[in-house]
Amino acid sequence: MKLDAFDIKILQQLQKDASQSVQVVADLVGLSHTPCWRRIKKLQDNGIISANVALVDAKKVGLGVVVFVTVKLNSHDEQLLMQFESAAVAMDEVMQCYIMSGDVDYLLRVVVQSIEQYEQTLKRKLVNLPGVSGLNSSFALRELKNQHLLPWQLVST
Repeated sequence: MKLDAFDIKILQQLQKDASQSVQVVADLVGLSHTPCWRRIKKLQDNGIISANVALVDAKKVGLGVVVFVTVKLNSHDEQLLMQFESAAVAMDEVMQCYIMSGDVDYLLRVVVQSIEQYEQTLKRKLVNLPGVSGLNSSFALRELKNQHLLPWQLVST
């Protein structure tokens, strides 16, 4: 789907606050209600808007330890990759999972309550993921930026 200037304005507004009514978004982007609603619906139908969620401060709810885990697998056959990916994304503690290029195969962002809880997650779950030959854990000391707004200036219309 090719995005035009109105689509981008709508997405910018919804990324800032998805709880805004269609009428408020329409007013902010310079459209009437119905055309704005149709565009939002089209963005949803095309998977560009994949969810409307509330961003929760993990630290404030007791999940303040963030660990970035690099994973090396002992093989790269398709079945093992699918098994690893399925098991990794099923873990509640894994917030993000990326397949990587370079020296490691995957990068996981894991969120837990404490270092002790991470140790248990490591011992009971991460080392037992299919095909794991090596793990490296790096603890985030402090979050400096966690941006959820896309860099719209880089999108050509």
